[in-house]
Amino acid sequence: MRSTSSKNRTHRAAKSAAALLAAALALALTGCGGNDKKDNGGGGKETGATVTLPKLNGVSLEVAAVWTGAEQKNFKAVLSEFEKRTGAKVTFVPAQDPIINFLGSKIAGGKPPDVAMLPQPGAIKQAVDKGWAKPVNADVQSELAKNYSQGWQDIGKVGGKQYGVYYKAANKSLIWYNAKVFANAGAKEPKTWKDLLSTAQTVYDSGVTPFSVAGADGWPGTDWFENVYLSQAGPEKYDQLAQHKIKWTDPSVKQALTTLAQIWGKKDYVAGGGSGALQTSFTDSVSNTFTGGDQPKSAMVYEGDFVQVNIAQTKAKIGTDAKVFPFPTVGATAPVVTGGDAAVIFKDSKGAQALAKFLASQDAATIQAKLGGYLSPNKNVPNSAYPNAVQQTIAKALIDSGDNFRFDMSDQAPQAFGGTPGKGEWKDLQDFLKNPTDVAGTQAKLEKDAAAAYGGGS
Repeated sequence: MRSTSSKNRTHRAAKSAAALLAAALALALTGCGGNDKKDNGGGGKETGATVTLPKLNGVSLEVAAVWTGAEQKNFKAVLSEFEKRTGAKVTFVPAQDPIINFLGSKIAGGKPPDVAMLPQPGAIKQAVDKGWAKPVNADVQSELAKNYSQGWQDIGKVGGKQYGVYYKAANKSLIWYNAKVFANAGAKEPKTWKDLLSTAQTVYDSGVTPFSVAGADGWPGTDWFENVYLSQAGPEKYDQLAQHKIKWTDPSVKQALTTLAQIWGKKDYVAGGGSGALQTSFTDSVSNTFTGGDQPKSAMVYEGDFVQVNIAQTKAKIGTDAKVFPFPTVGATAPVVTGGDAAVIFKDSKGAQALAKFLASQDAATIQAKLGGYLSPNKNVPNSAYPNAVQQTIAKALIDSGDNFRFDMSDQAPQAFGGTPGKGEWKDLQDFLKNPTDVAGTQAKLEKDAAAAYGGGS
């Protein structure tokens, strides 16, 4: 899948976006901006009459997504609003990863959902290539043009046609930490990778294991790698590797894995060591960090802004007990990695197109923004809709960066390589977490699996 990042996006642009995020987070976590009521250029009414929808009495729709827990509950609140406005009935269909396989079985059985939320551009392309996905109409495209930067529109396109409506975004360049642990240890928020290693040692010396790594789930490992690689190798190499125009045996990959091993390979720095990490789920990695007061199982956990949903299920308060800093600079610039979920139509109808239009609107995103644990690429969502200063500043940084971002590399890959549990990049990096000394072997496995998934070599 072609990267959304164009050739004129320079190191300087990435650096400025990262600097903006760093400044914004620093402002939020010193207590400023917590009562900021300014919007982010929206102007729509809270009741949400910014989008015109048809009457759909008697229409039934199904929406499939892999979301569970609070994420699913909050999305259902958005679907409920669509029902109220249109008269349609919308059923949420829980899906499993990889969602393309789930959808394939549904389609084979003659029962595809009307709309599915796809978490990878690569999955959108696969759905289009298989003839499953239907393009959105001009009405939806108009709503997208009104609310989204060109980059976020482009990642939803295949062959020049608009298929995906990016409803949910993620800022995947964040490290969350237990503020009490840092205070007790006298640790400071690091700016560089070298600083991060120093901070980890300071935390370890205070009696707390520095990191919890979610090794049981394959995707957090790819996110760790991508942040290190983007910062160290730079945007151009990142785009080349994302498209498999360079091999995973490239020296830049060796450098990134070697750097990553400075944390993953130090058992005292990872809760449970490598073997323990491989049994640690994403949700457990968060609870390891934010339960146990000032003596948790770990002091820090890497992942995106969506970690807030999981922190909210502990007693820790975001902005006081739970704080966050941008992923440190490893090379010349700090990384700005994003992810997202796009609504894609599988059964073309007036109702499905209307739902896609609603999900492209300021109104839909504002509803879920207020519920927390959510970030929208929609530039017209009022910044004040986000429930806390940390989330407000993360959201503002994402919108203000415009198109100066890099989309999650594994999400751009064919799903067989970048999005399947127990296979491809997920499995290869899990194996590397287990044995971080085997850099060359990991590179060889990654290249073999990438070559097969991309259709044969670079």
